[in-house]
Amino acid sequence: MFRLLIRKGFLSIALFLSALVAVNAQHEDHNGHAAAEGEKEFNVGDMIMHHIKDDHGWEFAHGLTLPLPVILYSEDRGLEVFSSSRLAHGEVYNNYKLEHGKIHRLTADGKEDHSAHLYNFSITKNVASLLLSAIILIAVFFSVRNGYEKNKGKAPSGIQSFLEPIILFVRDEIAKPNLGPKYERYLPYLLTLFFFILVNNLLGLLPGGANLTGNITVTLVLAVITALITNFSGNKHYWGHIVKPTGVPLLLLPVIVPVELVGIIVKPISLMIRLFANITAGHIIILSLLGLIFIAKNLGGTGTGFGVSLIVTPFTIFMNVIELLVAFLQSFIFTLLSAMYIGSAIEEHHHGGGSGLEAGIEPHH
Repeated sequence: MFRLLIRKGFLSIALFLSALVAVNAQHEDHNGHAAAEGEKEFNVGDMIMHHIKDDHGWEFAHGLTLPLPVILYSEDRGLEVFSSSRLAHGEVYNNYKLEHGKIHRLTADGKEDHSAHLYNFSITKNVASLLLSAIILIAVFFSVRNGYEKNKGKAPSGIQSFLEPIILFVRDEIAKPNLGPKYERYLPYLLTLFFFILVNNLLGLLPGGANLTGNITVTLVLAVITALITNFSGNKHYWGHIVKPTGVPLLLLPVIVPVELVGIIVKPISLMIRLFANITAGHIIILSLLGLIFIAKNLGGTGTGFGVSLIVTPFTIFMNVIELLVAFLQSFIFTLLSAMYIGSAIEEHHHGGGSGLEAGIEPHH
């Protein structure tokens, strides 16, 4: 445990230094262009959005950007593939221009061509991070599988010994209590969900990492998958409770049934927003703290900025450590709630008082 805390501390310091360098570079860019464009103050909002939003290039540090492929399709031109570096810094390539994260085709006079219907299949930073996390998960779990085959009857070793307690935790503390005897059918999904969110949460904390789990479209897809599994696995008692809840007077059914139907939609929405908001909020807090240094520098000079940095730095490192814990916690919560929703759909009917799952009650965390 002590070694783990030391590693988290070093990782947090590295993340803080990397983010500080990136913010400082952006601050210098603003000052460098001030003479040509008029005095322009450092904008902490633009800096934060630059770091948390998706992009067509993967910027690891200032001046070190990996261009990603732009893949466009239109009926008149067909398929076009080129590097995103051709559209960097507002440049126009083949009548295409990248503005506010979107690619537009321009007419001969330089205006946006609204008649062109573009289909954008580009590999953005989030897509590249998604592919990277998939490769990591496949490589890691193939290694774990091979370890089980080689170490039959022996104690686990290497990465197998590190992941086995986590796998058993998901099985014994999440799947079994919430899914009952049918847990084996859904365990592969829960394990995939847990490790996918965990790996991407941790990758997002690395210097230059993409904010994948802080992208609401990604959390939406994860929530929709859970909702589909829940509703397609639902037995007659689950749907009977929604369509005609037992013990409810007939006069109240027009009120209760719509509420139950809305609950089918609200559950995945709560999953989506919870993960998105927690991960994004952590990044915003850290970047806001760093931005205070340069705001103070603009207002009071270099000495003031240095003084503020002495106060902000410990808080930022502390927040980085908290974010490492949140990465594990959010993986656990999303997987746990998914298991609870699926468990409530496949639970067999019991006569009597019923459980919290039967009543649709979600425990507080």
